Amino acid sequence: MTVDDTTSGAGAEPPSDPSVHPTPHHEVDHTAEPTHDPLAIRLEQLILGADRRYTPFQAARTAGVSMDLASRFWRAMGFADIGQARALTEADVLALRRLAGLVEAGLLSEPMAIQVARSTGQTTARLAEWQIDSFLEGLTEPPEPGMTRTEVTYPLIELLLPELEEFLIYVWRRQLAAATGRVVQAADDEEMVDRRLAVGFADLVGFTRLTRRLEEEELGELVETFETTCADLVAAHGGRLIKTLGDEVLYAADDAGTAAEIALRLIEAMTQDETMPALRVGIAFGTVTTRMGDVFGTTVNLASRLTSIAPKDAVLVDGAFAQELTRTGDAPASEAQAAEEAAVAEKERQEGVESVSVPKYRYGLQPMWQRPVRGLGVVEPWLLARRGTS
Repeated sequence: MTVDDTTSGAGAEPPSDPSVHPTPHHEVDHTAEPTHDPLAIRLEQLILGADRRYTPFQAARTAGVSMDLASRFWRAMGFADIGQARALTEADVLALRRLAGLVEAGLLSEPMAIQVARSTGQTTARLAEWQIDSFLEGLTEPPEPGMTRTEVTYPLIELLLPELEEFLIYVWRRQLAAATGRVVQAADDEEMVDRRLAVGFADLVGFTRLTRRLEEEELGELVETFETTCADLVAAHGGRLIKTLGDEVLYAADDAGTAAEIALRLIEAMTQDETMPALRVGIAFGTVTTRMGDVFGTTVNLASRLTSIAPKDAVLVDGAFAQELTRTGDAPASEAQAAEEAAVAEKERQEGVESVSVPKYRYGLQPMWQRPVRGLGVVEPWLLARRGTS
């Protein structure tokens, strides 16, 4: 909610609820500075599809929602408190009415409705910031001398808005279908929240030193290349990108084999790019708690710790991950076992036995020295490699 007026409109009723007082800075994601810029107002009307009509109190009353609940919904979506400025539209009223209606119908609890608002607000806020910073900023450069950016921005957004909106809905529906499919395949209700997953962290080595050496634009390009490469590889091979943290990405996969393939391909991709620093990956397998698209728990913490001790251009995994690769036949229990199996198969072949087959393992595992890991006790990491490269 941006604010254009510092006074409430005629007929506005003063709020009686303390929740409409200005929110402490740490509780919101955005500020709402008053503005009288005519273009900013026109752009807002274009994007929102409506004029400013309501104060927060009027919007809550029109939606049939308490001011307390309305404030919590707005803050969860990332919008700053705006006092009693007339800054809200019919769409704001409808959004409040819909969220409150889901609670009243018993489809969502009130805390869950707040979570829906928060997760949607955080995700779309980042998307909007990215589109403005990296997309619209470049496109709105004046094409001819004498033209201002403001003269270009309005018609451009007018053309792009419906297309971007349709595309956003399409991608959201696709992602929702995929997430729903994973949920219905869960063994029980408990597994829907606490699931056994492979979790991997990929981390650029020496990134802090790079930040001191590279120009801001070069650093931005490096991070963008890293994040784009990781996102593409994770998606292409069946994993899910959980989040990016500049020099680090967190991903998850339903099975160990998928997570292993992603990790090795990330290493291979980075080593082939001379402009990129070395990469290290840590993976753990176990129970993971999922909340609002993120993952939590000991398994996640262990994957992070393994990443911090992994050698350059290498993948370290925990014992549970190694056991899972062995169980599924993706890796031998040991190289000695693989050699013995190959020897037996060769002997049978020499004796004329037909249909002799040797297990084809995709990955090799090399045990490393046990070591204490802060907060997790002693762990025995394994070095993961493609078969024949360990």
